[in-house]
Amino acid sequence: MIFSLRRRSRFSFLWRRGYLWSMLVLLVVTMLATLVWLAGLYEASQVQGKVERDAADAVNDIRTMLTRNLQDMQALQASSPQLDVWPVQAAALLRQHRELLRIEWRSASMVTLVHVDTPFRPLVFSRLGRENLHADVALACANARRFSGPAYSPSYFLPQDDGAGQEVMDLCLPLNSGARLSGYLIASYSLPTILSDTVGPQLTRGQEASFTELDGTRLALHGSMRRGTRIFTGQQVLSLPGNTVLLRLDSWRAGPDLFPNVLTALVTVLSIALLSVLAMLGRDMRRRMQAERNLAEALAFRKAMEDSLVTGLLARDTQGHIRYVNPAFCQMVGYSAEVLLASNRSASAPVPLPADSLMEGVLPPLLDRHIGRVLRLLPPEPEPVPFWPEDMAQAYRAKQLARGLDSGSAREGLETVFVRQDGVRFPVLIFEAPLINAVGTQTGWMSAFVDISEQRRVEDLSRASQERLQATARLATVGEMASLLSHELNQPLAAISSYATGSLNLLKDDDSAAPTPHDVLKADLAGALRRIAEQAERAGKVIKSVHNFVRRREGDREGVQPQALLEAIMPLVSLQAHKLGVQVQIHVDDDLPPLFCDRTMVEQVLLNLARNGMQAMDQTSVTTRLLALDLRLDTHTGGVQFSVADGGVGIPVEVAKQLFTLFFTTKQEGMGLGLSLCRTVVEQHGGILEFENRSPQGTIFRFTLPARPSGN
Repeated sequence: MIFSLRRRSRFSFLWRRGYLWSMLVLLVVTMLATLVWLAGLYEASQVQGKVERDAADAVNDIRTMLTRNLQDMQALQASSPQLDVWPVQAAALLRQHRELLRIEWRSASMVTLVHVDTPFRPLVFSRLGRENLHADVALACANARRFSGPAYSPSYFLPQDDGAGQEVMDLCLPLNSGARLSGYLIASYSLPTILSDTVGPQLTRGQEASFTELDGTRLALHGSMRRGTRIFTGQQVLSLPGNTVLLRLDSWRAGPDLFPNVLTALVTVLSIALLSVLAMLGRDMRRRMQAERNLAEALAFRKAMEDSLVTGLLARDTQGHIRYVNPAFCQMVGYSAEVLLASNRSASAPVPLPADSLMEGVLPPLLDRHIGRVLRLLPPEPEPVPFWPEDMAQAYRAKQLARGLDSGSAREGLETVFVRQDGVRFPVLIFEAPLINAVGTQTGWMSAFVDISEQRRVEDLSRASQERLQATARLATVGEMASLLSHELNQPLAAISSYATGSLNLLKDDDSAAPTPHDVLKADLAGALRRIAEQAERAGKVIKSVHNFVRRREGDREGVQPQALLEAIMPLVSLQAHKLGVQVQIHVDDDLPPLFCDRTMVEQVLLNLARNGMQAMDQTSVTTRLLALDLRLDTHTGGVQFSVADGGVGIPVEVAKQLFTLFFTTKQEGMGLGLSLCRTVVEQHGGILEFENRSPQGTIFRFTLPARPSGN
């Protein structure tokens, strides 16, 4: 069954193939026959066209001759000749024009005054007499009077004495004397002579010309031709005033042979050669079709592999032109293949080699050892392609040339940076290999590109994690140190406070004694000691707050007036402001609600922000340094908004991204903990510490603390 199906399929294939070849042969034979027929038809059309052109030329010649004769006859009457002189002039005119048989001068009443006959054919009107032909002449003259110009009569047959005859046509020319008709000038034309003298010299052997009427009646004939089926006829109308005749020109030509012209013979020979070549092409066609199928399968397989790759591929020739890119590379750089292929141009200038480029130390040995090969492979400088960064294009040219000269290093990976269509840069790893054609000649380079952005991102994440771990370790160390310092500093601070309290007790005297200058000095000393005691107590509270903060304990929060927070830090702020030459401007809204906060920590936040602002202005050259401290009611939250504004240099964009990062600082003596701890304290109180640029210069730090609940 399977064998039968295969045999039937093979028979069907052979039948289709034989049918196609039969159709091809039939088409070629039909083409040959059509060419032969078209060649004969073309030849006949050429002959017919020539006959019609000859007939048209003959009519023009006859019309020109008649016009010239009319002018001569008008000149004959122009000088008003006498009757005795006129015959001599008319006879001279007849000797010049053989086609004229007779010229008559008649009066206005059609009476013949004088006439002259042609000397070439005497006694033309002797048989019938001129009086018997008066009707034709009268008709021509009547038309001449109506046209007010020359008119021709219809042709008529004029028999001769020798038994022959000829067709004759009369011309009537009216003669006027002023505005009055004075007579007629009548000329008789011989139609056969017109044909023989005017058309005859242009006729060739095998052609004949004739005058016929509109119904086909032949009037006059000149020439002879062979009779047969290959007769070509051209007719042209000779329209004259009062008469219309047809000029017919017949030409005989033998029928076309099998090869009517050289062109048809040449085409036939080529067609026969085509049939011979078809047999050879038939054998070669099967092998070509099989090779094409194999090639198509190989190309489809290669394209499927290239389209499935995540590695970008780019091929360039020895001139640096991009010849191929795969979809992965187009997706990698964001450009279409058409844009990349159209963006390449080559420059004639040599590649510049900067002294600090990668070519230094590489090119001289190569030139010394392989100068001939280097000169052959040295490509012209390529124009930058769209995915090259503009600031790195020169270095890329040098790298590309160096890798092209040293084929060994070209296979090693090269890490560089490309730029996508949206302007984003990304790192890539490049591997290159030479492109070798079928004859073993290098035609260019194939480059493979690997996008290592994800790899670099993972590395950056790992590096950031390591840095965070190190920062955490450092923070833990700082916490331990802070706990140790808070424990160790509590005792000396308590001793300072005790000594200050004891000194104050010793300075107390009896109030009944009269004050002396020594008592005033003791009062000042007592005030100083009270300040020492207050600051020692304050330092103890700060250390206690830091201790609680490090150990993640809740601080001692209490209800505090916002104005009291500002007044507590003003002595220290004023002291540093006086030292740095800074003016402090304070604004506090009326009726601010009390706050529920850790007073010591909030005071440290305000003090730290104020010190940072004054130090920022210390770096500028402005003459007026103003630090603004504002306490305003926040209408959105009902809390109090604190703001510290300075007139310093401001915060650059790159610094603003890391401003609250632990251990990040722009100060040489700083540790990078102040702003981070300030933000942490504000966030623990339910607020947000933020900043913005101040116009025309400077920075504003602000945060908002919630008001004390009614129950506290």
